[in-house]
Amino acid sequence: MPAIAPVPVLPEVTVPLNELVPPTYRHYFNGRPDRPYYTTRRYDFGSSPQYMPLVRAYLNTCAIQQDADYRYLFTLLGSELANNALRHSRSSLPGRTYSLLAERHRDGLKLTCRDDGDLAGTRLSIREYAYLAPDPNGLNSAAEAGRGLALVDALATDWGDNGRPSHRSVWFFLAYDLTANPWNTLQ
Repeated sequence: MPAIAPVPVLPEVTVPLNELVPPTYRHYFNGRPDRPYYTTRRYDFGSSPQYMPLVRAYLNTCAIQQDADYRYLFTLLGSELANNALRHSRSSLPGRTYSLLAERHRDGLKLTCRDDGDLAGTRLSIREYAYLAPDPNGLNSAAEAGRGLALVDALATDWGDNGRPSHRSVWFFLAYDLTANPWNTLQ
């Protein structure tokens, strides 16, 4: 029987941005303030964690008119919502998506992450809601998990969810003025 040659390790493939994003949405990801006067931006992301650099580019561009600290914090908190959608919902299944909706307000940005619902497919009646709560030990440096919502709870001006596990929408609002934000004490 002839020896089978090992399969060589294939290089990682980089896909150009224009292959993933339609031309009418490319300004959402370019990191330039070319269209700063939007009031609402929404984009649907695929089910792979490999889209996370695209998510971060979207979030950074949404906050591009603000200073570096604000952009970093907005991107950090938005990435946590996106990661939770991939980790805890059906949005992580092949062919599924989750959406990020950024809304500009006079005093801050609001980001809403809408996913396809929890992996167990929990369905509650219209009168029953199951709201999310941060892990009380989530900010403990020894914690294995539960840091995402704890970070959002600690650093966002306000946050919440719709309480519907079948179509979860988690949102946070981050005020432009970060002087009273705990982020300033962490640096």
